[in-house]
Amino acid sequence: MSLPAETVAENLRRILARIEAARKGAVKPAPFTSLVAISKLHGEDTIRPVMEAGHRIFGENRVQEALAKWPALKREFPDIELHMTGPLQTNKVREAVGLFDAIVVDRSKLAHALKAEIDKSGRNPLVFIQVNTGEEPQKAGIAPQDAPQLIAEARGLGLNLAGLMCVPPFEEAPAPHFALLAKLAAEAGLDRLSMGMSDDFETAIRFGATHVRIGTAIFGERS
Repeated sequence: MSLPAETVAENLRRILARIEAARKGAVKPAPFTSLVAISKLHGEDTIRPVMEAGHRIFGENRVQEALAKWPALKREFPDIELHMTGPLQTNKVREAVGLFDAIVVDRSKLAHALKAEIDKSGRNPLVFIQVNTGEEPQKAGIAPQDAPQLIAEARGLGLNLAGLMCVPPFEEAPAPHFALLAKLAAEAGLDRLSMGMSDDFETAIRFGATHVRIGTAIFGERS
């Protein structure tokens, strides 16, 4: 069941205030911390109050779901910045490049497929490389020790490489994973870190998150 519009708008205000408080409390926060409002499995009626409140950065995990709702919304709100935050299949690359402004890459094959589509389409979305910091076999992402190689490959292809992204293991403290991602990014000369979700974004901000991905704390539980 969708939350009332006024509740969603109030949730957004609270999260933005918590982000600002976490930044003020951090020893060395990133130059900015952007909120990526994760709208997967939420319909237009739930998303619209956040857009009408002025927020413009959203995230989706599935190409087909995003195609069903975002083209019309992006025409209405042309300054929307849409992030693909889930794993991308190579057979969805054309649609993803056409719709998303930022895409997660977790393997060499996907990096090459993106490059080919970018060359065809002329669109050049930002790229975040996903690092599987917990090396969980069921989770997408490159192993930490292999991240430098994929970073170098993405750069060699000329992708619009922005930074790194991670999802720590659910049952582990997130801080060591955020610290590892920050270390890998610093070693690679990357300055953007997409890390932290509804339960741990304040910790991520302490470790330099430039993008926090928050859905449930804004939109409520997904149906």
